[in-house]
Amino acid sequence: VVGERKGAGAVELEKLDSQARVAVRMPSAVADYLRQTYPNLNLQGVPLERQALQLLLSQQARYAVVDEAQLSRLSAEAEFAGLAVVGDIGLPQLLRVATRRDWPELASIVERALHAIPAKDLEQLHSRWLQPKYPRLGQSPGVWQNLSLLLVILLLASLAIVFWQRRQQRGLELRLLAAREDIALRAASEEALRLTQFSIDQSTVGILWVNWDSHVRYANRAAEEMLGYPAGGVIDRPLIDFEPNLHMDRWLNLWKRARASEEGAQSFETECVRADGSILPADVSLSFLRFRDSEYLVVYLNDVTERRRALAALRESEARLQGIAANVPGLVFRLERAPVTGQIDFAYISEGSETLVGYPPAVLAHRDTGLRSLVHPDDKASYHQTQDQALDTDSDWSWQGRILTRQGQQRWAEIKAITRRLDDGAFVWDGIVWDISESKRIELELASSREQLRELSAHLESVREEEKARIAREVHDELGQMLTVLKLETSMCELAYAQLDPGLHERLNSMKRLIAQLFQLVRDVATALRPPILDAGIASAIEWQARRFEARTQIPCLVQVPDNLPRLSDAKAIGLFRILQEALTNVMRHAQAHTVELSLTLEGAELCMSISDDGLGFDTASARPTSFGLVGMRERVLIMGGSLVLQSVQGEGTTLSVRVPLDPEQ
Repeated sequence: VVGERKGAGAVELEKLDSQARVAVRMPSAVADYLRQTYPNLNLQGVPLERQALQLLLSQQARYAVVDEAQLSRLSAEAEFAGLAVVGDIGLPQLLRVATRRDWPELASIVERALHAIPAKDLEQLHSRWLQPKYPRLGQSPGVWQNLSLLLVILLLASLAIVFWQRRQQRGLELRLLAAREDIALRAASEEALRLTQFSIDQSTVGILWVNWDSHVRYANRAAEEMLGYPAGGVIDRPLIDFEPNLHMDRWLNLWKRARASEEGAQSFETECVRADGSILPADVSLSFLRFRDSEYLVVYLNDVTERRRALAALRESEARLQGIAANVPGLVFRLERAPVTGQIDFAYISEGSETLVGYPPAVLAHRDTGLRSLVHPDDKASYHQTQDQALDTDSDWSWQGRILTRQGQQRWAEIKAITRRLDDGAFVWDGIVWDISESKRIELELASSREQLRELSAHLESVREEEKARIAREVHDELGQMLTVLKLETSMCELAYAQLDPGLHERLNSMKRLIAQLFQLVRDVATALRPPILDAGIASAIEWQARRFEARTQIPCLVQVPDNLPRLSDAKAIGLFRILQEALTNVMRHAQAHTVELSLTLEGAELCMSISDDGLGFDTASARPTSFGLVGMRERVLIMGGSLVLQSVQGEGTTLSVRVPLDPEQ
């Protein structure tokens, strides 16, 4: 059996699966033998053994079966140098009869000779020369009996050995378990002792064990570092070396009190002397300890240098805060709310309270008093509303209102407080109360002045509209009447003299056309001053103005008005009409709209007029705040007691909404 030299060693044909293809020369005795002996082999026949090896090299077959003599001859060629013998098929006749590797042709000669021998003689030759002369191992009964007896003896011996080993192992395991538990207990004790010693040595609290004679028996590293001594430098020193005021009588008194457990642990603050002579502020605690046959007083030292420094900084900060608060023109306060109970208290009120309201801070900080006691009765509702909202939402607090001083004076005050959360979860409001009476007076005067100006503007607008109406009536009545008479006179002249002179007839016709134009001009002037359609109501006026806008601009105008509207006063009707005119003028000049929608609706006790277009729109934030068109419309709306809302998005059009209250019914 031939395979690749880099293959996986020897091959047994009976273990090959049906996917492994084996190349062999067909027809041949070898092929017949393979079919009979290994019926599951996947055989591929070739005319020559060279071709079988070539199929192996081209990966078309996994193995090839060739005669050993032929393989010896072919393996000398470079093409087949990578092949090697990996097994045999168990057909030894070609090797047992007569073959020579140096004479490959001998195999074919012998094979022809064998074919020429009669079958009976060939069978005799095979049985004589090719069958083994000795019996096979599996055919000897004695061998199997001896082997069975040996296996039984070995099995019994193994069982005895296993039983003995298990007994020995069980006893050994028990002894090992006991030893392991003992070792674990000792290790745990030693580890606990080491941890305790390590914790004491590495503690940030200085620990001293002191005998009854005030000499130090033990000191941890923290105590040595606090006192400025090297390792072991504190041992056997008396405490008076570290605390000069601790004479023996005082020490014995402390010893007796601690030993008698009169007061439990004794604590006090003192100043110790370091090794370099510097002072160590320390917090001292004393506890009595009995250890074995000895008694000690354990001294715990805590360095309070940083605490004293922090307290000093805190006092300085409080003094600075009080100084700043005292110079603030108003009352500085802190309002605190407990995290659990929700109780509200004024934790701090500055001395400015006496200047502002005449009460000392202690009076206003009382839980039953507080700032609410200063609020004017008419403003208490707004005060509590803003305070409750700030407390409920944990937000900043802002309020303006009137307060009453201790002398009964009324002042305007403003509260501004900022909220923040402390580490313990409590919320505080830090704020200030200052007097805004002067600024409030100016604000009220300014508001009153604006209201007077608005009333004056309303009066002027009313007078102007009345004057326009009067002029419109005079123009319509007087000038219209004169034009009518002039037209009649012209017609009479035409009847009397037109036939006498053809040129005169033409001139009279020209005069009649001029008179007709004057009639139209008079009507336009009268309409511009005061449209007569207003007498029919605001709804009709809006419809009429929309149709005029369509005729002038060719922009469709959709109008929606209710059928039955309550009658408005002339001032409000004219005001709404003027706002509509100004809005449509802006649409015509700037919007470049394709459609305009006008609507008039009743919403409760208000009349709402809306003008919308689909034009360019604009950014209301960047619009000129002093645009006279918008300012005029806003002023007209304010005069009528209404409101104006302008909404516009660039590229999406503009909507103007005006709301005015209806007149109360007579």
